[in-house]
Order: sequence, then C-alpha cells, then structure tokens
Amino acid sequence: MKRIFIYCTLPLLAASCGRNGDFDATGTFEATEVVVSAEAAGRILWFDAEEGDVVQAGRPVGAIDTVQLYLQKLQLERQQASVISNRPDIAKQVASLREQIAKQQTERRRIENLLRDGAATTKQLDDIDAQLKVLNGQLEAQLSTLYNNAASIDENSSAIELQIAQTEDRLAKCRIASPITGTVLAKYSEAGELASVGRPLMKVADLDRIYLRAYFTSDQLAELKLGQEVTVTADFGGDSRIDYPGRITWIASESEFTPKSIQTRDSRASLVYAVKIAVENDGRLKIGLYGEVKR
Repeated sequence: MKRIFIYCTLPLLAASCGRNGDFDATGTFEATEVVVSAEAAGRILWFDAEEGDVVQAGRPVGAIDTVQLYLQKLQLERQQASVISNRPDIAKQVASLREQIAKQQTERRRIENLLRDGAATTKQLDDIDAQLKVLNGQLEAQLSTLYNNAASIDENSSAIELQIAQTEDRLAKCRIASPITGTVLAKYSEAGELASVGRPLMKVADLDRIYLRAYFTSDQLAELKLGQEVTVTADFGGDSRIDYPGRITWIASESEFTPKSIQTRDSRASLVYAVKIAVENDGRLKIGLYGEVKR
C-alpha cells in the first residue's frame, strides 16, 4: 500500500507578517493520507463511503463483483473432492495378500512340527518358504505402487488447495476497505462503475494524528532534538489563534530552499530544515492550516 503525503498551504495572512520574531518557525499542518485503490477488476456492487465519513481500518465499505471468482472456487472444490475420492484404500487393497501370507505362515509352523516328528519332508518346508517369499514380494510391490499413487493424488490435491487459497485471496481483495482508521477526504468512484486493478477509489487521512511541518534555519537546528516539547500555535484567521502542545518527531537530514509560502525568523534565510511536530488534534486542526512554532 503506497502512502501519499500531500502538503497543502494557505496564503499567509497579512496579520501574521507583523509578528515576525514572535515565533521560531512556521509551516502548515499535514496528515498521513492513503489512496485506497481497487485490488480486483469488476463492477462495484456497493460503495457506502462518503466524503467526511470516518472509516475503520479493515472494515469493508464496499465490494466488487465476486460471482465468477466464487464459481471458480466451487469448481476447484469439486475437482479436489474428485481427486481425493480416487485415493486408494491401501489397507483394504492389500488385505487379501496379508491373509494369504498369514495362512502360509500358519502352514509353515505346522510343517515344522510335522518335520520334527518325521511326518513331513524338508522339501515341503522349502516349498512353503518359497511361497512365502513370493507372497511377500507381491505385497511389497503392491504397497509401493499404492503408496506412489496415494502420494501423487495427495500432490494433486495440494495443488488444487493452493489454487483455492489463491481464489480466496482474490475474493478477499474484492472487498473495499481502508488500511487505516481515518476520514474520507475524497471519493473517486461510485457503485455501478467498473473498477480496474490499481484504480483509485477513495483517499483517507488519519486526522487524529496530525503534524505541523515547519522549517528551521541551520542556526536553530542545533537547539532542536527528537522528542523535544514545543508550543504550536494554529492560526484560524483573524484573531483566532489556539496554542497546542507539540513534540518533534522528525528532523530532515538535508536542507532545502525555503518554500515561498513559509516564513522564517530570519526572512533572508534561503536554506532551511524541515521538521515534523506531532500535535494532538481536538477536531479543529485541518490539513493545510497555517501554524507557528515556539520553543
């Protein structure tokens, strides 16, 4: 699943320009955004997510037609059942030979007893041993053949089972669900339309975990560290400004040119470092909202 970060900026308010020096850095709020795309091709049967709705991670909000895949799964299950039914019952098929061997062994013990009493000849005992050898050879050959047949059938059954698992995976991918819990920002498809693999269906953002992406100069960078607590001021326009506690979660390893829509404490600074500051959203913070940072 590809994560796409879109950073939207709002024009700086004229009132903010007069506060140069009241802040250490400025930036805009962003959130983790995920574009949910179709993983199967077919007609969208239903799609109950609307822009602004909160969706739960993994909970289906729509489905793509699964009839052909379901029929394919049924066919594979019938095919597997047919293959398994041909598996030989080894015990039953060799039962007759084992019975013959058992009778010959009994006869051999009888001949041995008679031979000790002088009522039988050595040739009779040799004949019994020869018959037992033949029967045991037949049993070994038959068992080998039956075991090979059973193994071949088991392999075929396993191959079909893998095909069934593949079909079930494709069936699961016919569900439309978000990988994260968040708010639907945009919806790109509707029920009744044809979906293709990779086609975007909706965009979801986790607005509970929101960040301010601010820019600091190299002089300020030495005073910053991961986990540091700072104060973030959200500018809602006019005199509406609210402070939030924030925590630095990421500091860029390379500098970049100051974005045109961003102020820095030193307006002449051309190279700055991006810093992400996590802020707990009370529901008022929005993507693209302007904010300031004070250490």
